[in-house]
Amino acid sequence: MRHDIREGAKQYVNNEIKPNYAALGGQYGVDYRTAKRAYEEALTGKNAMPVKRKRASLLDNYRDIICRKLDLNCSAHSIYKFIQKKGFQGKYTIVREYCATVRKEQTHKATIRVEHTPGLSAQVDWKEEMTLYNKAGKPIRFNIFLYVLPFSKRKYISLVFEP
Repeated sequence: MRHDIREGAKQYVNNEIKPNYAALGGQYGVDYRTAKRAYEEALTGKNAMPVKRKRASLLDNYRDIICRKLDLNCSAHSIYKFIQKKGFQGKYTIVREYCATVRKEQTHKATIRVEHTPGLSAQVDWKEEMTLYNKAGKPIRFNIFLYVLPFSKRKYISLVFEP
């Protein structure tokens, strides 16, 4: 829960005023139930949400091995079989999901720089049947021709009006 909501609820508790939960929620942009929970937390002085404990994972002892195998582009199934021989007691699904998250974190967008030689390449775009309307509502139909020289970044554009 946000700190500002808790502070606002504490002000009501300090002034011994029971708030309108809908108005308090509207003031902070939250649901009235959230505002009510913040008020009740401030009233009792303790957090209503239980603290989640971090459990040990079956993969904790094998994370280094998995990361090394992923660097070698091994599949999740082959990694599972390998660590199973090392004493892993978990199931394949845990390994597969962990491998997917590690791979997703490692995925980087590759930037391939393409060098263009002057005069050897160009790009042509043609857009047909474009329609614009003037203030009087009369349609103006035209086509667009665009020619781009990638080395110099120069562009040539031409509008071809239809009769």
